[in-house]
Amino acid sequence: MDETRRFPRTDDLRRVTEGFLVDAGLVDRELTLVLLDDAAMAARNLADRGVEGPTDVLSYPTFEPDGAWFPEVPQLGDVLVSIDTAERQAREHGHSTLAEVLVLTAHGVTHLTGLDHADAAAWRPFHAAQERILALARAAGVAP
Repeated sequence: MDETRRFPRTDDLRRVTEGFLVDAGLVDRELTLVLLDDAAMAARNLADRGVEGPTDVLSYPTFEPDGAWFPEVPQLGDVLVSIDTAERQAREHGHSTLAEVLVLTAHGVTHLTGLDHADAAAWRPFHAAQERILALARAAGVAP
């Protein structure tokens, strides 16, 4: 969902993200992807993490409460991406905004699978996921 209404390539984003979920073995899982502006992202970052200012991506996994039985839900979680920050980072990295949003989406999905990047070794799966989603985007003809 593009809350900013500024990102014209949501169909490409959806198609590549769905392919990435399939490629990652998350075939039966659903993902909510929300594009926000920096102001909305800063509000979420402060409310949820106690950190002032915007960030590029936030992830919110869907878990069942501890000790309670619930039927398995297909929802993997939510990924929030700041389109303003993605645009800046795309310029810094020399690629398109779509490519940057895809990288941030892959990063968020990797968090939703339970991984973190506290050290260099833990960073490898994130880097691999980001490279994989860009390869899928290139194969689909939607990213350089």
